[in-house]
Amino acid sequence: MTKNAQSAPLPALAPGTALIDTHCHLDFPDYQADLAQVLDRAREAGVARIVTVGIDLPTSRAAVELAARHPTLFATVGVHPHHVKELAATDYARLRELARHPRVVAYGEIGLDYVKDYSPPAMQREHFSRQVRLAADLALPLVIHDREAHADTMAILREAMPLPAGGVMHCFSGDAAFAEEVLALGFYISIPGVVTFPKAEAMQEAVRQVPLERLLLETDGPFLAPVPRRGKRNEPQLLLHTAQKVAELKGIPLDEVARATTANAERLFRLKEKGHVDR
Repeated sequence: MTKNAQSAPLPALAPGTALIDTHCHLDFPDYQADLAQVLDRAREAGVARIVTVGIDLPTSRAAVELAARHPTLFATVGVHPHHVKELAATDYARLRELARHPRVVAYGEIGLDYVKDYSPPAMQREHFSRQVRLAADLALPLVIHDREAHADTMAILREAMPLPAGGVMHCFSGDAAFAEEVLALGFYISIPGVVTFPKAEAMQEAVRQVPLERLLLETDGPFLAPVPRRGKRNEPQLLLHTAQKVAELKGIPLDEVARATTANAERLFRLKEKGHVDR
């Protein structure tokens, strides 16, 4: 077992029940030394499928390449707000081409981040709007990043409506009131390992309030490992801890959370329609 492997016991799923990690960054250097073992541990834990997410042109290419090699992986493409300052005029054509790959199930991670401001806010808004339009043209669901930018994020999404392919508010960081706004767009809400943190009371209340049929689960690996692995590298098998916390908050069995969130991910990403099934 590597130093990053699970040390505390994982919750157990019933046979035939599986989870989908809807947001992970498997191309990151954090996984370079042991990706095969990471995928093996995920499968053994019942995390049957993983969406690996692009945040710029190179990582979008890498996500597609990984998904093409591994039948349990799927990809997204897009440019994160931190990286929009690096976008060249010709990159949109490359993103469009990548997004047509059969293993691509969504467009993102895109959005706004007013915490770090690695790209100027006006530039973030410009490219967020443009990428939302591109996703709509491609009929792909959106994967949205929003940090301390709720009002502008929602304004841009509302202006772009209708968005028939829908989307997900990745790594949800708002409260129950903001969750209601997101749900009103027809979007899903994705819950990260942060929900297991003792002080994540607003997120925990949002989980209690949001209907189960509108929730997804994610690791956002290698970031935000849940309790009891907080502070360590996150990886898909640890999604079991997040799922267990959601089950606790909703007062329902873990397997019910697994079945519902898996069905939700299949619906949003059209996995069955595209022939993407467990293998």
